[in-house]
Amino acid sequence: MAMMVTAGIAGATTPVLSGTAPEATTAGGPVTGVTLKVRRNVMAHHGVTLRGHIAPSGKRTVVVEVGGRKLRTKTNDAGAYRLRWHASGAGVYRARAKVAGESVRSHPRRINVYRSAEASYYGPGLYGNGVACGGTLNPGTLGVANKTLPCGSKVTLRYHGKTVTVPVIDRGPYSGNREYDLTAATKAKLGFPSTGRVLSTR
Repeated sequence: MAMMVTAGIAGATTPVLSGTAPEATTAGGPVTGVTLKVRRNVMAHHGVTLRGHIAPSGKRTVVVEVGGRKLRTKTNDAGAYRLRWHASGAGVYRARAKVAGESVRSHPRRINVYRSAEASYYGPGLYGNGVACGGTLNPGTLGVANKTLPCGSKVTLRYHGKTVTVPVIDRGPYSGNREYDLTAATKAKLGFPSTGRVLSTR
């Protein structure tokens, strides 16, 4: 997926792709720690800030890996850095930071990027029946029906602050413009009504 990055912190330069800018001058000895903070749940086409610190402090080049891309910015004198990132499409992204030329990395961070989709639910009256992807539908089955996603595909759904990750287990829905049919158990975990809009990473 295409994505754009803009960035800024006092004294920092606009980040560029790996290999296109000189390294920052190493200061303060070898890096002993790198942190990365980012919002876990964001909407597609909306900006999200990735920020953190390095230790020891000083001006260095930080490389943030997001969705298979390597993007660079500079820390300020206090060792802080900040990037403004825009995901152009829904998906689950992994972000991690390191100082260029050093082996120490931050803990990986997951970013769920959502789009809005029409959804409904199904289950009552169908329990005991088989589902298109194999298995039997019952009141405790977690999953969704979708017309095109491969069976077993993981979909992260969010509704009013509640999030659940479930597999595609069936085909449908075939009514209106709805893209997902949630099982009753999935509906209950999200607090989702009978029909409405849900946020989806797929």
